[in-house]
Amino acid sequence: MVLATLSVLGSLVYLYVKPTWMNNSVFASIFNVSTFWLIVRIIGLTLGLFIFFQVGPEWIWGEDTGGLILDLVSFLIVVFLFAGIFLPLLLNFGLLEFVGTLMNIIMRPLFRLPGRSSIDTLASWFGDATIGVMMSNQQYIDGHYTKREAAVLGTTFNIVSITFTIVILGYLDLEHMFIPYYATIVIAGFVAALIMPRIPPLSRFSDDYYEHATPKRNEEASNEPLIKIAWHGAMTRAAHARIRDTGKQGMQNVLDLWFGVIPIVLAIGTVTIVIAEQTPVFTWFGMPFIPFLELMQVPEAAAASETMLIGFADMLLPALIGSGIESEMTRFIIGCLSVTQLIFMSEVGGLLLASKIPVNFWHLVAIFLLRTIITLPVIILCAHVVFTL
Repeated sequence: MVLATLSVLGSLVYLYVKPTWMNNSVFASIFNVSTFWLIVRIIGLTLGLFIFFQVGPEWIWGEDTGGLILDLVSFLIVVFLFAGIFLPLLLNFGLLEFVGTLMNIIMRPLFRLPGRSSIDTLASWFGDATIGVMMSNQQYIDGHYTKREAAVLGTTFNIVSITFTIVILGYLDLEHMFIPYYATIVIAGFVAALIMPRIPPLSRFSDDYYEHATPKRNEEASNEPLIKIAWHGAMTRAAHARIRDTGKQGMQNVLDLWFGVIPIVLAIGTVTIVIAEQTPVFTWFGMPFIPFLELMQVPEAAAASETMLIGFADMLLPALIGSGIESEMTRFIIGCLSVTQLIFMSEVGGLLLASKIPVNFWHLVAIFLLRTIITLPVIILCAHVVFTL
C-alpha cells in the first residue's frame, strides 16, 4: 500500500508541480504517465485501501476477490525485487547473444522471432511469466525486438512457470497426472505458438522498433561456424558490461515495476475478479461452449463451460471453480486450458498493459479468445487419448 500511495503521489507531483529534481530519467520513467494511467493508479490505490482496511462492500475485499489480489500483489513485490535486480545479469553478459545466434535457425522459420527470444521463454518456464514479460519489455526498449516481435513474445511465449502448473494440479487433485498434463500443455502451446504470430491481431503489428531505441540486429550472414559466431557475439557483449551500470539498471527495474505495475494490478485485477466472482458474466460467455464440449464428448459439459473464459480474470479461478467437478477428464481439460490461455488480467495482463509493449486491452481480449479456440480442441483430443490408454 505504501508503494501504491507513493506511485500516485509521485505521478500527481510530476504532472502538476513538475519540480526540477524529478527531471532525472529515473523519476521521469516512473512518474511521467498519461492521464488515463494516472486514473488507473488512483483506482488501484483506492481499491487497495478498501481491501487492506476491509471497508466498503465485502465483495470488494473478500477472501476470494480483493483478498486474493492483495496476496498476489504481495507475492509480486518479492518477484519484482529479485527479477528486477538479476534481470541485467541475463541481458548484459552475453547469454542472449550466444543462445540467440544458435537458436535463430529454429525460432525464425517456426515462430518468426529472433533466436534470443528463446531465453525469454526459458525465464518464464523456470521462474515466472512476469519475468518473461519483463525481459521482453526490456529487450524491446533496447531495440532488439520490433513491435510485432515484442507483442508476440509478451502474449504467446511468456509461458506459465512449471511450479505454478503444479499448484493448479493441486487444486484439481490431479498431482498424479503431471506427465500427461504437462505433455498436453506443451503440445497445445506449440500449436498456438505456430498459429498466433501468423494471424491478426499479432500479424498486424508493424516491424518498426521502439521509437526511442536504436535498432540492433546481430544476425548478419557469415561463413564462420555458428558456434564461433555465437561465442564471439557473447564475448563482445560481456566485454562492454559494467557491474556498476548493471546494479543501477537492476534497481531502476525494481522501482519501475513496484511503482508502475503494483497499482495497475490492484485496479485491473480487482475489477476483473469481482466481475468473475460476483456476476454471471463469464457464465454467460461460457454458454456457447456447451454444444462444442458435448460434441467432443466432454463429461459435465455445462459445468465445464463456466470455466472456459473465467481464466481471463485470474488463472486460478478455473481450477477453483472446476475442483468440484466429478469427472477427472473434465478437470484435466480445465487445468490444461487455464495454463495455455496465458492472458490473465490479475498478473500478466496488467503487467503487459503497464509495459512499453504496444498491446492494449482489446488486443489481450482477442488473443485470449483465439488461444482458447485454438488450444481447446487440441487439449480435448489429448485428454481422450490419455484417458483411453
